[in-house]
Amino acid sequence: MNEPGCLLYLISPQDVGGEFPERLERAIVAGEGLVAAFQFRVKGIDQHEAARLAEPLQAICARHDVAFIVNDDIALAKRLKADGVHLGQGDGEPKSAREELGKDAQIGVTCHDSRHFAMEAGEAGADYVAFGSFFPSTTKASDHRPQVEILEWWSQLFEIPCVAIGGITPDNCAPVVAAGADFLAVSAAVWVGDEAANVKRFKDVISA
Repeated sequence: MNEPGCLLYLISPQDVGGEFPERLERAIVAGEGLVAAFQFRVKGIDQHEAARLAEPLQAICARHDVAFIVNDDIALAKRLKADGVHLGQGDGEPKSAREELGKDAQIGVTCHDSRHFAMEAGEAGADYVAFGSFFPSTTKASDHRPQVEILEWWSQLFEIPCVAIGGITPDNCAPVVAAGADFLAVSAAVWVGDEAANVKRFKDVISA
């Protein structure tokens, strides 16, 4: 995930059945290389069902060289042989994830609005840190509201990529991109409406 410029990190909606695999592929293709990662974030189902739903999505990501990341669940990431796992503050340690998933796994950590959490994650071996929620989000409620200065601070001092998350849309992302975000984590802004058109809107703003 260490690519130049700012790229998209797609977060799945809760419902990834039905036509969603086709929608995912359309979004990736529309980005023309803009989509770097896809996070499988489905709650309240057992691992067998999760694996069934993940299979076609993982195949699409592999076909387009997009990292397939599992949200919160190290055991599921290991079962799926996923490219990595994203950990919240209560979901386990990067060191444990590394031991379970191997040296090549991409391990991300949610750091909210905390510089301390981010430095701890980096020292523990995280491959990227995520700050947010920068804007009110319909996908996941958050009381943490960092300012874009945290992205400037991080990108100036550390080589580990940073992800901006939370309510990010084509209309509000420009300051986040300018502040140094390596990735924009987006969900509703892509999946509500025409996913291909939405990704192209992000591409236009990021390119500008």
